[in-house]
Amino acid sequence: MSTPPDDVAARVGDLLGMRVSDAHRLSGGASRETWSVDAVGDDGAVVPLIVRRDPRGIARAPETALLRSAAAAGVPVPAIVAEDDEHVVVARIAGETIPRKILRDEEFAAARPLLAGQCGEALARIHAIPVDAVPGLEREDPIPTWRAALENMGQPHPTFELALRWLDERRPPDSSTTVVHGDFRNGNLIVGADGLRAVLDWELAHLGDPMEDLGWLCVKAWRFGLDKPVGGFGERAELYEAYEKAGGGSVDREAVRWWEVMGTLKWGIMCIVQAFTHLSGTVRSVELATIGRRVCENEWDLLELIT
Repeated sequence: MSTPPDDVAARVGDLLGMRVSDAHRLSGGASRETWSVDAVGDDGAVVPLIVRRDPRGIARAPETALLRSAAAAGVPVPAIVAEDDEHVVVARIAGETIPRKILRDEEFAAARPLLAGQCGEALARIHAIPVDAVPGLEREDPIPTWRAALENMGQPHPTFELALRWLDERRPPDSSTTVVHGDFRNGNLIVGADGLRAVLDWELAHLGDPMEDLGWLCVKAWRFGLDKPVGGFGERAELYEAYEKAGGGSVDREAVRWWEVMGTLKWGIMCIVQAFTHLSGTVRSVELATIGRRVCENEWDLLELIT
């Protein structure tokens, strides 16, 4: 159950030492609450803010360390204003995150041709974050992780089994280990008329192959019905060229393809998990049920990628 707006305003006000008004919850955020609030100074000046709240009270050290390290590396991110074990308060950046609007509205027509290159630059900067700047991040082998997740669902999905075998047989060679955002895609970016303004949602960050982020950005699900392979707004060549020019190192195109297959598999299994969350009664949600219907889309996408 969502926290009442007055409670959020009171808690954030105590944290900031300011009066907080106009607290309203934003859409999205399956695991955490995201709120928009206005903090009012003694002089009446209004400071627009975003509050990420986790009712479970999980410590925020990795996420806030990531945001600070990313900002130091030149990644566009919201500035941290305050934090405690339950809340992270950041500056509210004007712009749009809804992919349908970014990809189709006239307001963003001038931004769309810029986005693939801007994403390449941002990813190069993310991968330049010193790995020791964010303690607690780990590197895991994704194949056993997602094979176990699939097996735990107890459902037959031959296409996913085939994809796991394909991935196991074609692992890319060991690469450099960098900070990986883990969910860099259209929908987790703030975009304005001038293009990319901020990178959001760092809770899946980990250590790994930097090509993972490039492959995830190219997963078909994040094109939202359009043909351009990079987020629905750009071409691979634009992304790769900007990444390399920004100091991200040479792009291994075959490794990116491997990670695109892995990303498609991962999202397909995640769709099963989210549907099961609804069907089991753990969280009753039309959104989760609808996501479950996308499992077959990912199976189709995987067959196109590996055959």
